Amino acid sequence: MPKRSAHVAAVHVASAPVVQSLPISKRAFDFVFALLVVLFVLIWLVPLIACFIKLESKGPILFRQLRSGKDGKPFYCFKFRSMLVNNDANTRQASLGDSRITKVGAFLRKTSLDELPQFLNVLRGEMSVVGPRPHMLKHTEDYSKVIHNFMDRHLVMPGITGLAQVSGHRGETKETEDMVKRFNADIHYLRNWSFGLDLKIVLRTATQVFGDNKHVF
Repeated sequence: MPKRSAHVAAVHVASAPVVQSLPISKRAFDFVFALLVVLFVLIWLVPLIACFIKLESKGPILFRQLRSGKDGKPFYCFKFRSMLVNNDANTRQASLGDSRITKVGAFLRKTSLDELPQFLNVLRGEMSVVGPRPHMLKHTEDYSKVIHNFMDRHLVMPGITGLAQVSGHRGETKETEDMVKRFNADIHYLRNWSFGLDLKIVLRTATQVFGDNKHVF
């Protein structure tokens, strides 16, 4: 279970109702954007990254992990493998000095390149380009017990990037307060969604790729 201080209280950041669904035009944008990334980026970058991963450590190139999707339904989220194969991958978050992370993996995680295979999840209709980040099933179970209305963030498809991530609420969540901040940012996104906001988040994500991601391990 996550660590919880006695004074923690997850409150919604606005009084407006949470968006129950997003327009089909968002899905159309997701599909076209993801298809372009696959055709013009992944088609040459995947073999390159795959070579570096295989040269450094044994194991698969892609890491598949069950995560919570829309309406809380589990789906396999794809990532480039950034760790040595281990038995704690589905329950333990990456942390500072984590011995499981490979050298290639550290670079992939710092630059968020490990997330690129999730554009395949977008094409499969399991994720959106922008939305609340999907969590491990254990984290969804744990935090739904201590954060009020935590499952509201699962009313839409999870995203490759999101408002919480570009606002600095990413990386390890040592305390429940850390997840509360992420949750409140997700709810703010759902209540204020627009194409303009999505584009702003995509642009901010691109500029942060090579920035000082001190909370990402």
